[in-house]
Amino acid sequence: MKISRMALLLVLATAGVQAHADENEITGNASQTPVENYTYSTKLDIDKVITVTDIADQCGPVPAQMTYEDSHGQRHVLQYQVMGTGCSNG
Repeated sequence: MKISRMALLLVLATAGVQAHADENEITGNASQTPVENYTYSTKLDIDKVITVTDIADQCGPVPAQMTYEDSHGQRHVLQYQVMGTGCSNG
């Protein structure tokens, strides 16, 4: 009985460590990727959007970021300006 409990604990601990390592790999890659600033002449090769930041609740242009993979599987972080969501119509 004790051996089966120890084996179950070992399996669960191993699975938890593996899941944590996968999560760190995903977030670690995004933090090491340099941020590129968007301009009108920027050539974009977006194959898959991974994340987009929330838009700030301000009136006027605010920065936003998009993390994406290109057609070669390389990860990019693009910073660009969007209109904030804090403007009222009246």
